[in-house]
Formats: sequence, structure tokens, C-alpha cells
Amino acid sequence: MKTIQHFIDGKHADGSSGRHGAVTNPATGEVTGQVPLASVPEVDTAISAAAKAFESWGTASLAKRTQIMFRYRELVHAHRDEIAKLITVEHGKVHSDALGEVARGLEIVELACGIPQLLKGETSTQVSTRVDVESLRQPVGVVAGITPFNFPAMVPMWMFPVALACGNTFVLKPSEKDPSATLRLVELAHEAGVPDGVLNVVHGDKTAVDRLLEHPDVDAVSFVGSTPIAKHVHDTASAHGKRVQALGGAKNHMLVLPDADLDQAADAAVSAAYGSAGERCMAVSVVVAVDPIGDELVGKIAERARALTIGPGDDPASEMGPLITAEHRDTVASYVPRAREQGAEVVVDGTGMVVEGHEGGFFTGVSLVDRVTPDMDVYADEIFGPVLAVVRAENYQEALELINRSRWGNGTAIFTRDGGAARRFQLEVRAGMVGVNVPIPVPVGYHSFGGWKDSLFGDHHIYGNDGVHFYTRGKVITTRWPDPSDGGVDLGFPSNS
Repeated sequence: MKTIQHFIDGKHADGSSGRHGAVTNPATGEVTGQVPLASVPEVDTAISAAAKAFESWGTASLAKRTQIMFRYRELVHAHRDEIAKLITVEHGKVHSDALGEVARGLEIVELACGIPQLLKGETSTQVSTRVDVESLRQPVGVVAGITPFNFPAMVPMWMFPVALACGNTFVLKPSEKDPSATLRLVELAHEAGVPDGVLNVVHGDKTAVDRLLEHPDVDAVSFVGSTPIAKHVHDTASAHGKRVQALGGAKNHMLVLPDADLDQAADAAVSAAYGSAGERCMAVSVVVAVDPIGDELVGKIAERARALTIGPGDDPASEMGPLITAEHRDTVASYVPRAREQGAEVVVDGTGMVVEGHEGGFFTGVSLVDRVTPDMDVYADEIFGPVLAVVRAENYQEALELINRSRWGNGTAIFTRDGGAARRFQLEVRAGMVGVNVPIPVPVGYHSFGGWKDSLFGDHHIYGNDGVHFYTRGKVITTRWPDPSDGGVDLGFPSNS
């Protein structure tokens, strides 16, 4: 059984707290390793290393930082299969999905390679007589990143490459459930030339998180996770004077209008609801079917759902793997009988499924629940698993109002052939990311990712221009150089003349 280590000041470090968490293969239920849970002094050591490294890294040339990012991009690309296998072993998602995760993370590394263009300032000359004004952006300092279990490679790459390219140093606290892929990414960054102390990893639980939120030398915090924790992170870190971006949970709706291509919509619903076992903050968890197409659409979704192959992520035949823990599987499964008790129609019941040869794995089948209403638990809660709810609506306006009443506003989608309806929806819906015939509208790297309402706490979305702005502070410099003809004292208020 392997022991995963911290990575502090350019070196691996054993934990000294005496506390450990188990790392499990979700496909078998077997404990494959242990991860140290950092104490406050261990977190302080990582922050101290980052603060010291910032003294030189924060003023390093753009050329140096860019060259390192280019080397890092090539290393991650070369090791993408290795990283994907680590994800599959500890998270459970199928290998093709894990490879896709690495690819989407690499998009942000590629964005960071273009940091000289993204950090260009502005200059206005002769704003007054012999007075020039220049604006520029500078790094904020030490950044803490707290990332979730569901994307152990992609989400860290959404954070630290941009933060480092902007001149910050970083302390990363990945999920203790599947930390190996994250640690490997950091090792490769060090191999690419990131100096000691610039990028650190501490594993841990609430003790480590709270110390990162409160430590006076941490200047900014990036977080992705559930809504309750995102709110805690935002409120605590803000109270300690830190800049915060905290991305929370979601309940993403997919609206299907009567004119939509129903086969395309059904394919999209199944892919978006059940991919990665539904453990995605951008998963479609509610389909809003506008009558009269509800029955036909549900039938098509059910047909596809029943045909899915569920098994271990390292089996090429598997289309969906297990959930992250047995506890989470049981919680997800509990929503299906509850929905039936509350009056919904369970069309496909995947609970209680066992994969032959992997009886100890944390598997569940996919479930489809029709005729759901907003007062039901299956609609009201973020389930974070392969349970898709279908709500019926009589018209577009009723469907829009249903979506806009949701407490979350992460992503949403509309399926239609009507350009006017699609345009109206993208303007009227209250969500941060909108897909038109695209079920999971995760933006490309040069646009920013983030939701509205209880899906985001803080003013900045992640990566893209918002990411660069979050990891930098603006500064404006007003300059006047004396001319030989200047002279004399003037006590009047300065004016633009």
C-alpha cells in the first residue's frame, strides 16, 4: 500500500501529524494507499515556502515564466495517459473520460503560455501637459487552491498554471480521496522548471482548509466544490481580508422544445446526465420537456439509459464507472425510492446493481425519474450522481420560470431548431453558462467558467480573462518628467489643462 506525500519547497515530505486518510479504488473497494492529513504547522511550512519564493518569482521575467509553461505543456501532454490511469484508479471514471479531463486541463496550460499577451497594460500619453498614465497588472502574492475529487487533474490545472504565469506562488490542497493525479501534475511542473517553493501541495481535511483560509500570508483563495463549503470558504477567507473565487454546486436544467431533434436531445441528455457517473458540477440533472414531446423524449432517454455498459474504468467496454465512495453511492441511490414515494414515476431504476467480479466496488446503475415536481427531493437537492429527473412543462414561459427559480445558476442548455427561441433563452435564463444544442457548455480556455446565484461566491469566474484578473491586481501610474522650462511653486489644485 503506497503512501502519498506532501510536496513542499520542491521536495516530497512525509506527514508528521500522525493522521491519515484512506485512498480507495472505487471499482473494487480496495484501500490502495494512504494520504497524510496535514497539521497546522505543516500548512504553515508550505505557506512560508510560497511566501519566500514569491520574492523572486513575482519579479521573474515574462519570458522565463512563459518558457516554463511551454515546457510544462509538453510534459503533461507526454504523460497524459499515465495521469489518466491515476485518475481512473482513484476516482473511478472510465479511461477515455479521464483522458478528456487531462485534455481540458491542458487548454488552460496553453492559455497560460500566452500570458505576455494577457498581461499587456495600457498607456495614455499627454493626458495633461507632459503627463502620461499607464495601467499594469501585478501578481497578488501567495494563492491557495482547494480542489474537488471529481476532477483531480482538470480543476487544479484551471488554477495554478494561470496563477503561476501571472507571477504568484501557490499552495494546493487537493481532495484527499484521489490525490495522486494532482501530485503528479505538480511533480511535472517542478520538472519543467518551476522553482522550489513556487508550487506546493499539502493534503488534508478541514484543519488544512481552515488554516489556508485564515493564514495572514495567503493573499487569495481559489475553490471548487459544493455550495455549502463554497460559502464557508468565501465568508471565512473574505473575513480575513483575502480575495476569493469560490465555485459551488449546481442543478443544471436542459430545456427541450417541441421542435427539437429528439434523438439528438436524448443522446445529449444521457451523455450529460450519466457521464462520469453524474459526478460533474456541469452534469445535466433535470430535463425540462415542453409538451407534447415529453412521453416520446422520455422513451428515447430510457432506451439509451438501459443500454449503457457500467463497469470498472480500466475496462475499454465500460461507459460509466463507479461512484467515489460507498457512502456517496448509497446517498445517491436513496433518492430513487424517495422520488417514487413522493409521487414521481421511476422509469429506470439502477439502484442495487452489482458488477460481476467487482462486487466490492461502489457501483450503481443509472436512474431516470419522470413527472418530477419542484417540491420533490430528487429535484430540490444536488444529488451528484447518475439520477436524471424529468419535469414536464406546458410551454416555454413555464419552463423558463422553473429554471430561473432554481437556487443554482451554473449551466443550462436549450435544444431547439428555432433560432429566435434560442436567442431569447440565452438572454432570459439566469445562469452563467448557456448551451444551445450543447448539453454541457463548459467554455474553452480563453473564455471564463463560472455560474450565478448559489453556484458562485465572489466576483471572478475561473480561467480566461477573469482568471488573469483574479490572480493579478491593477495598478495605475501617473508620470510627469520635468521640462527645463518648468519652474516655480504652484499651490493651486492640479487640473487637466
